[in-house]
Amino acid sequence: MSAKQQDANAPVASPSVKDDRFEEVLALIHGARQRAVQAVNTQLIDLYWQVGGYISRKLEQAEWGDSVVSQLAAHLAQTQPGLRGFTRANLFRMRQFYESYQGDEKVAPLVRQLSWSHNLIIMGQCKQRDECQFYVRMAVQERWSRRELERQLKAALYERSIASPAKVSAALRQNYPAAMDVFRDAYVVEFLGLPGGHAEADLHRALMDRLKEFLIELGRDFCFVGSQYPLQVGGRDFALDLLFFHRGLNCLVVIELKVGRFEPEYLGKLDFYLEALDRNERKPHENPAIGVLLCASKDDEVVEYALNRSLSPALIAEYQTRLPDKALLQAKLHEFYALGATSDDGARARSDHRAPGVR
Repeated sequence: MSAKQQDANAPVASPSVKDDRFEEVLALIHGARQRAVQAVNTQLIDLYWQVGGYISRKLEQAEWGDSVVSQLAAHLAQTQPGLRGFTRANLFRMRQFYESYQGDEKVAPLVRQLSWSHNLIIMGQCKQRDECQFYVRMAVQERWSRRELERQLKAALYERSIASPAKVSAALRQNYPAAMDVFRDAYVVEFLGLPGGHAEADLHRALMDRLKEFLIELGRDFCFVGSQYPLQVGGRDFALDLLFFHRGLNCLVVIELKVGRFEPEYLGKLDFYLEALDRNERKPHENPAIGVLLCASKDDEVVEYALNRSLSPALIAEYQTRLPDKALLQAKLHEFYALGATSDDGARARSDHRAPGVR
């Protein structure tokens, strides 16, 4: 039998059977498809931007009234029967889209990387310009799905980030300036479904069962390394609750779990773990490890005292098993801004009463 006949008679692999020989070709196809979808989305968002800008200028210059926008929608529906998304309501949303971000050279390019659904969610649920910009940046940076974007809005991430920044040690702040944009004061883990009186083992097991959701909550640059990660020091065995690696900070991140209130003595054990990681596990090209104590509750003043003398890059954070009260957080944020304004007014008043020539 000839080679050609043998090839012809060779069994054809079932489509469901994985063949490693063709994985690179499949990766090329999937990559091209994703780029094509992204290109189409970018063009569509750019079209909405241009149409929104056109309508905005017409209305601003009083060349059009609201009724003309309705007539435009009817005209498009009649002359372009296959065209979707150009209803009267959507045309006004395009105008709002343009007016929300025009002149913002940093954010305007980012909105084109989000789907129209993402943009509608942000515009529909954010009341302030800064809040819109925050969620646009985060959605692009973290590559949130629409579902995760809505979850973070419900979890009031913006309000929490502004009013309650992460509580970190001086060593972490000085050696990792970017860490303030990575870590949070509180992590919302309502997806775990934990009961009120859960134990540490319950928390640990639930995080492992829902690791994908926990990684999304932590941030996209976190990579899972291990659970109950073993360390040996001086002939004794120790185990870290959770160990991650952060690609952006280029370091290991250990997370120790506590189901009760933060106590100052917890930091001593965390310092010990960080020293062991740096001596025994850290690669030559990596930065020193960071430690996170994730507690059910904490007193911010106790945290401040405990971290003030800590020489390790560490932070104390809470985990919350329920979505926070967004209205309460918004009131807290309003109070935070009011205090800031009062402080600024006082500083300006003090400056106005200085001796001439002193500025």
